Amino acid sequence: MPGSERRRELRRRRKRRETVAQFAARIPKASNSEKVEIARKLREMTPGAEELIARWELAEVDR
Repeated sequence: MPGSERRRELRRRRKRRETVAQFAARIPKASNSEKVEIARKLREMTPGAEELIARWELAEVDR
């Protein structure tokens, strides 16, 4: 029997947090094209992506 939905939800949230942290660590060394790709992946991954993109100043590169 699979785990409860709450457990799956928590697992997805933790995985998302780890991935966002990896993106944040890559941004200082990233080229403009890599920053555009990070912004695209963030938009697919999380509903709060626009806030993160603005905070990390990726909006200027992306548009």
